[in-house]
Amino acid sequence: MGFDTPTPIQEMAIPVILSGKDLIACAQTGTGKTAAFVLPILNKITKSGTSSLNTLILAPTRELAIQIDQQIQGFSYFLGVSSVPIYGGGDGIVWDQQKKALETGAEIVVATPGRLIALLAGGKIDLSTLEHLVLDEADRMMDMGFSDDILKIVNYLPQTRQTILFSATMPPKIRQFSMKILNKPEEISIAIGKTASGVTQSMYSVYDTQKEELVRHILSQKNYEAVIVFCSTKDKVKALHKTLRKSFDIEAFHSDLEQVEREKIMSAFKNRKVKILVGTDIISRGIDVVGIELVINYDTPGDPEDYVHRVGRTARADAKGEAITFVNPKDQPKFVRIEQLIGMSVTQNPLPAQMEKGPGYTGGAPKVSTPSTTSASNTSDPSFKKKKKKKKKPSQGSGEPKTYAAAPKSDAPAVSEPQTEASPSKYGQRRNVIDSELPQ
Repeated sequence: MGFDTPTPIQEMAIPVILSGKDLIACAQTGTGKTAAFVLPILNKITKSGTSSLNTLILAPTRELAIQIDQQIQGFSYFLGVSSVPIYGGGDGIVWDQQKKALETGAEIVVATPGRLIALLAGGKIDLSTLEHLVLDEADRMMDMGFSDDILKIVNYLPQTRQTILFSATMPPKIRQFSMKILNKPEEISIAIGKTASGVTQSMYSVYDTQKEELVRHILSQKNYEAVIVFCSTKDKVKALHKTLRKSFDIEAFHSDLEQVEREKIMSAFKNRKVKILVGTDIISRGIDVVGIELVINYDTPGDPEDYVHRVGRTARADAKGEAITFVNPKDQPKFVRIEQLIGMSVTQNPLPAQMEKGPGYTGGAPKVSTPSTTSASNTSDPSFKKKKKKKKKPSQGSGEPKTYAAAPKSDAPAVSEPQTEASPSKYGQRRNVIDSELPQ
């Protein structure tokens, strides 16, 4: 499949997963997270010779669930291991197909939480043989309000299992949630505040009334093969698509579309039958499309980490790409925080000569962290910089989990420098959460 060497997250996570220990891993999108958990699990399934349900992978969106399932099919092509995606949308036929697939058996199930709960409520799905639970994009699932659904699903699972949690960020709410479902996990953290070195980043300081003319100008400069334009709301997506579709090969991607339409559009974009995709942050994570040349942030993302995820759609797998952000006067403080997170000043482009002058932007002094003194956790999430706690030295032979930071790797520019070992996390034994509404 063209894999020559493991990415840092694969190199660090695979041995932990093979050892059977629970794991909480923080790494940004585009770093090879899917292979990091799929490959060792496939290896374990193959060696055990099991043919019953072995692994449940939970993902926040149907697109990500479908993509993970497709990657599993590729990795397991010669192994005889089957997987089935379970997600919402579609008609009654899709529901029946998913239910039948669960009942007849598959070694791996990739599901969105809502649809899986609906199927579990029928009481015909046996999860007693499950050995692995994987939560992918855990922070996104929390943001989408899936925490209660995940805890309900956990109640159906055997307590003796390996639980693996992957998250692009590690805010306190994720750590608190992890304590409920993980058993003394080992931790791996690769800094989120870095964008791939192959991305050329720039910005325009504009008024909202100038954005449409500017995006037309940019898209007209080159015959792009693959472009994603991010808007802040689905209403803006619809409006921009309506105005640009007469001049460009463009499609809109948002949550109001039926599942069949979304799959059709994404397939056409991957196959280059559609050159430009305009959408919300629903496509900022977990959608692996090779060769995206340009990402345009039509609206400045509200969360600095969302900027990293959006920009991460291009320059994947050491490729080259370009990211352009439109910044209006109201969003200038947001962009200052983005520059501080990524530790660099983004180049400001002058507006085209035919356009009126835009608002001034001076930016802010980037907060560049010193690698030798930056801990694994506070490079992953800015919120950890607010409260500094003294590090505790782990006692010898205590059996406490260790926290690992990314090792230096000359051919992996998107990860952090060597970091010191952090304090052991204080996780308790995994426990199931009681929910009186669950079927007995």
